[in-house]
Amino acid sequence: MSFCKDCISGVVHEGTPEGTWKEIGGVNCYVATPTIDYPKDKAVLFLTDVFGPQLINAQLLADSFARNGFRAVVPDYLNNDPIPPDALGPNSNFDLMKWLGSHGAEKTRPALDKVVAALKEEGVTAFGATGYCFGGRYVFDLAFDNVIKVGATSHPSLLKIPDDLEKYAATSKAPLLINSCTVDQQFPLEAQAKADEIFGNGKFAPGYKREYFEGCTHGFAVRGDLSDPKVKAGKEGAFKATVEWFLSHL
Repeated sequence: MSFCKDCISGVVHEGTPEGTWKEIGGVNCYVATPTIDYPKDKAVLFLTDVFGPQLINAQLLADSFARNGFRAVVPDYLNNDPIPPDALGPNSNFDLMKWLGSHGAEKTRPALDKVVAALKEEGVTAFGATGYCFGGRYVFDLAFDNVIKVGATSHPSLLKIPDDLEKYAATSKAPLLINSCTVDQQFPLEAQAKADEIFGNGKFAPGYKREYFEGCTHGFAVRGDLSDPKVKAGKEGAFKATVEWFLSHL
């Protein structure tokens, strides 16, 4: 499994984060909490790309989930070793594959399990998971184990197609939303069609939906250039679809 150049390209967004950093199960997490009353027995696990919760883009997105009534928890499952934001620059020579070698599931999944266990102790009984790029892999893994009640992913990376799609359909009870796009080496048009074939037309009883954002490239939902009208519409559309998916199923 490997990444593509779009996994570490994009822009840093502007804004002022409103959440807080908190240790949950011994794992540092960015937590965005609604200012209005919200269901304390539900939480959204925001599973980041390779830039981790330290990237302001992820924090701002988590804040947006909170504004829509969901407590969003963004675990630092990269163990305080995210790819630095300056790797987003066009002249970066960051060694992505070397980084991936030390951030496999055996190093990263335990942190997620600790956060889930700690949140359960706090009274959370239903988890939604939204995963971007690298985080999309973990939406599938958590769904395989039926840790989550509902899954959503935008331009997932590191999936084995069709094996992971077939395994999800066979083992998971979590309704699945996939936000896809035009240019995506990690989840290309062929993979999108295969997902529709496996899950679509009511074949996956829990529920399935795939959104498609024309003119967008892998990474658009979290690192897209918002000065491009199509990318801006795609980012906002993917977020809206994810919120609606959680409202319907979580």
